Amino acid sequence: MNKALRTPRGLRRALSWWPPLRFAGIRVLHIADDWSHARVRLRLGRLNRNYFGTQFGGSLYSMNDPFWVLLAVNRLGRDYVVWDKAAEIEYVSPGRGDVYAEFTLTEERLAEIRGATADGSKALPWFESTVVAEDGTVVARVRKQLYVRRKRDRA
Repeated sequence: MNKALRTPRGLRRALSWWPPLRFAGIRVLHIADDWSHARVRLRLGRLNRNYFGTQFGGSLYSMNDPFWVLLAVNRLGRDYVVWDKAAEIEYVSPGRGDVYAEFTLTEERLAEIRGATADGSKALPWFESTVVAEDGTVVARVRKQLYVRRKRDRA
């Protein structure tokens, strides 16, 4: 993996230029130095408007897609395998302008995952994020399930 992608700043920059996010109007505003938090903005533009002139649902999902995995894999470290397992999105109200999502991975959640995987078992934790408009109106709720386990020793 590229060294720049191993730092929050480098990953933030790379993701903001990564075509699937960039062309959807998604910008990573912040990734905490300790990988505990991320904040993302989705601008409403001509490339991500739906038929009704509001935020396209696929873009609303895309702004949430990679962040729980990225925070978890970087907080847990190289001894863990972390993958996306499942996702759900509930559209609550139309996104008529820029929208935001935040992700916070607490030490308590990490302790739960470490405990559940300590014996080599997999864990399937769910994480939730909310997409909000600038005025705080909820636009969507997103749930992501991760697959997490400790790496097996290669003998």
